[in-house]
Amino acid sequence: MVLEMKVPSPGESITEVEIAEWLVEDGDYVEKDQAIAEVDSDKATLELPAEESGIITLKAEVGDAVAVGEVVCLIDTSAKKPEGSSGDSGKKEESKKEEPKKEAPKKEEPKKETYASGTPSPAAKKILDEKGIEPSSVSGSGKDGRITKDDAVKAKPSMGTPTGGNRGESRSKLSMLRRKVAERLVSAKNETAMLTTFNEVDMSAIFELRSQYKEEFKEKHGVSLGFMSFFTKAVIRALQMYPAVNSMIDGKEMITYEFCDISIAVSGPKGLMVPVIRNAENLTFRGIESEVKRLAIRAREGEITVDEMTGGTFTITNGGVFGSMLSTPIINPPQSGILGMHNIVERAIVRDGAIAIAPVMYVALSYDHRIIDGKESVGFLVAVKEALESPEELLMDGNVKKALEL
Repeated sequence: MVLEMKVPSPGESITEVEIAEWLVEDGDYVEKDQAIAEVDSDKATLELPAEESGIITLKAEVGDAVAVGEVVCLIDTSAKKPEGSSGDSGKKEESKKEEPKKEAPKKEEPKKETYASGTPSPAAKKILDEKGIEPSSVSGSGKDGRITKDDAVKAKPSMGTPTGGNRGESRSKLSMLRRKVAERLVSAKNETAMLTTFNEVDMSAIFELRSQYKEEFKEKHGVSLGFMSFFTKAVIRALQMYPAVNSMIDGKEMITYEFCDISIAVSGPKGLMVPVIRNAENLTFRGIESEVKRLAIRAREGEITVDEMTGGTFTITNGGVFGSMLSTPIINPPQSGILGMHNIVERAIVRDGAIAIAPVMYVALSYDHRIIDGKESVGFLVAVKEALESPEELLMDGNVKKALEL
């Protein structure tokens, strides 16, 4: 029996995928549930498992865009697994290598030109020397490519002369996911009235809390007490204070969400991915850290699903992990706001009228000015700053142990 394997639907609104890589070759024997291909949708890279065991016949090539429901391969389920199939292929390769190579008949060398290309006449050489131009960079119009005086007069200095270093280049096709990300980023820039406002945060209080409780927190909950839980909590508080930032435009209407689905930007093997923490307003510090860890691992291992990246009412991105001091993050449409975290550096600040050294992070809020006014955007970012600088009071209700479930 020959089984036709069709492209399954990776999620709603996805009508086609692209074959990113075949993990098997035409004619291989595959086991049921074995990963046979990686396919790119416009939202994620997914593995395609074999539906049955048998000999596979590929019906699409790497780079092909195939519609959902289209046949991509055939599996002959009646075929038996070949004994020592891998060894046989190895023997074939060996036999290929052992075959004596036939020497190609020698071709007669073409007669060399009288003048090598780039040879100038004495008058032309003088002009080129005065201009500081290498003869090799000039195309000659004389006999056998010789550079004439007229060629030298017309020659112009190049913007740069190759120095003998590697000047190679390579081309590779962008994945469907990367192309979709590019389209969305350009769309966000062109279709929103995007502005960015900045502030700075004294991270001393969070540093002290983490230093005091991180070992106990990790020992009890199995996850680290990172910065993301504090930022997520601060963002949720600010979204509840300024609901316009937790809104988006739908045609001529404004949709304001009563829940906080926080998208977190993480770097995956196929590019930027933005999984979503659902109803983050109901999660504790432990719950947020556990969910961040789970989603980040799934994204980096290529196991994240479309559903886990769909939706989201606000995004947090952390360029600081790569060393970024400051940036203007791009809105993740159709959302209306995104908070950019950056690296933490010890800086001189004024505290209680005196100069002090403190760990400082610059933060940036990019927002859609069509729906969020300047007062709301600045107020939102100030609220985030206040919560991060006074976490025990504003994020933990004055009870650190209870908030961290210790």
